[in-house]
Amino acid sequence: MSELCFRRLGNTFFAQASGVDLRQATDATTLTRIRDAMDAHAVLLFRNQPLSDEDQLAFAQRLDGQLHSKTSSAAIAANRFGNEALTDISNVNAAGEIVAADDRKRMGGLANRLWHTDASFEDPAGRYSMLSARVVPPVRADTEFADMRAAWDALPADEQARLESLRVHHSIVHSRQTLGFEFSEAEKARLPGAEHPLVLTHARTGRKSLYLASHAQRIVGWPVPEGRLLLQDLTEHATQAAFRWRHVWQQYDFVIWDNRATLHRARPFDDRTYRREMRRTTTLDLPFTITGA
Repeated sequence: MSELCFRRLGNTFFAQASGVDLRQATDATTLTRIRDAMDAHAVLLFRNQPLSDEDQLAFAQRLDGQLHSKTSSAAIAANRFGNEALTDISNVNAAGEIVAADDRKRMGGLANRLWHTDASFEDPAGRYSMLSARVVPPVRADTEFADMRAAWDALPADEQARLESLRVHHSIVHSRQTLGFEFSEAEKARLPGAEHPLVLTHARTGRKSLYLASHAQRIVGWPVPEGRLLLQDLTEHATQAAFRWRHVWQQYDFVIWDNRATLHRARPFDDRTYRREMRRTTTLDLPFTITGA
């Protein structure tokens, strides 16, 4: 196998890795190099990684420790894999059949087409998300990413000073309601939301970034309308073309992104005709306590 290396794609924050089989990435040196590359780039693409569910879970734990397992889909229906740490990003049911247009899990999942960052509605929130492409349709079903570090750097200094002390309440109930999806009272009770700074300072690099999401419900201490207008303006700023990258999926692609430094969104495709199956693991934003960190 060739040596592990990373190649930036264009003048962006998105890089492609080569020279590694993630099933065999068990040594501290390799794992540290991947973490360092995540700090530098924020999104990494690994091609030709035919991982099993067990492989993916094991790699995620080796790379970043504790896995996030509180998802909105878990509040709606049982996980078909029997493990909430393995999020089902697909349009099929437990039998492998394409779900009905009005399937409740599908309707809730449509909000993934909004710009968001994973698990911001929890505390601790998500750190790394890792998405494995198991079944890719014969039509484009892309994912877009936006660099929140570059978006922060592009703000005027006086605007940065105004934003640094603000805190935001994040709620997945809010993001789903913007599309007309409603949770039951029992489901809402399982998804209370969480509060986080609007501006994050990366623990490993010291770089600052905007921390936005469709889950961002309100700015703490502000009137709701004014807070939402500011959040909308910042999202429009942060997702302009200069800060974006669009990934075209191939089967067995494995993409890792840092939720503290990026936004992402799914792009629509004909999900009533073509199967698409992805598995996502997300780690918690906790201090590193693993070997080689």
